[in-house]
This record gives sequence, C-alpha cells and structure tokens, in this order.
Amino acid sequence: MLLIYCPYCEEERSELEFRHGGDAHIARPTNIADITDEEFQDYFFLRDNPKGLIFERWRHIHGCGRFFNAARDTVSDKFYMSYKAGEPRPDIPGVTTAAATNETTEGTAK
Repeated sequence: MLLIYCPYCEEERSELEFRHGGDAHIARPTNIADITDEEFQDYFFLRDNPKGLIFERWRHIHGCGRFFNAARDTVSDKFYMSYKAGEPRPDIPGVTTAAATNETTEGTAK
C-alpha cells in the first residue's frame, strides 16, 4: 500500500483515500469555444506517458476533498513530494524529470 501526503491535511494517508486527477501544470485554453476540433482533441485527450518523474494532480477524495499536485516516479511509484494546487512546479534535487513530462504540452494551448 502506498502512503500519500496531503499538503492540506498535513498527514500521510492510504492511497485508497485518493484519486488520480491527470497531469499537473497543463496550459488550458483561455477560450475553449475558439479552438478547432483538432486543438480540443490534443488538449483534452492526448497526454504523454513518460517513464520516470512526472507531476500529477491528485484529490484527497475521502479526506479534505481538495486537489493537490504530486511528483511521482512512474517506475517505482515513489512519491517524492506533494504540494498545494496553484504552487509552481518544484525542482527536486538529484532527480531528473522524465524526458517528455508536460514540457511538450505546457504553453501550446491557444
């Protein structure tokens, strides 16, 4: 069983209390009505699935109910850290970010 730290409750809890919420730090379209079908498809459905460190959104569904971000290794499932939603993506000393983690999607939405 994994233990995940909720930065709002300030404690580690069982993974059963949480739900995955997708990639963190995604550039969302400012006016979704003005984008093409292809741009909507790229934004809504297409995500990279890199091997290594990724940044994800999680929700403490059976706790405070709030969303937060976490840095997790997809190979080992190790959670390096979690931090409140809205905070910038942190640098984690000694850990290399996966090659295509979110860098290809950030800033591309119109």
